[in-house]
Amino acid sequence: MTEFKVGGQKLYLSPIMDLYSGEIISYAIARRPLYSMVDEMLEGAFKRLGPHEKPILHSDQGWQYRMPIYQRLLNENSITASMSRKGNCYDNAAIESFFSTLKSEFFYLNKFNDLDELQAGIEEYIEYYNHSRIKLKLNGLSPVEYRMQAAKAA
Repeated sequence: MTEFKVGGQKLYLSPIMDLYSGEIISYAIARRPLYSMVDEMLEGAFKRLGPHEKPILHSDQGWQYRMPIYQRLLNENSITASMSRKGNCYDNAAIESFFSTLKSEFFYLNKFNDLDELQAGIEEYIEYYNHSRIKLKLNGLSPVEYRMQAAKAA
């Protein structure tokens, strides 16, 4: 989860990234970091899972990810939980890199009048990031293009 500040107010983003392609497969945005935000993010991810997929979901040790309801939802959906070591941001390098990219390419380069404007911009950026932003490590493809290419080859 990452935090943005605009005009003394905060907005929180909680995404799930596919480590194979780097695609943000689900996310939630809220004005307070409540568990309901994480639940919304998980529900979006569950809708994308195929019937035989059993992914590993990695997170930090934030309070949201240690709640029994979170652990139960993962178990009920055949998802294995993985948590970083306490205080070790390197264990979450992929999502931390995404947060850095999002902030340097979008947030820091723009001025926002309010949180609604920021939220709309984040949603547009994630769409751009998934579908249009190329990555060298993905052979010059966007995350979605890379995933689709891999699906064709399978």
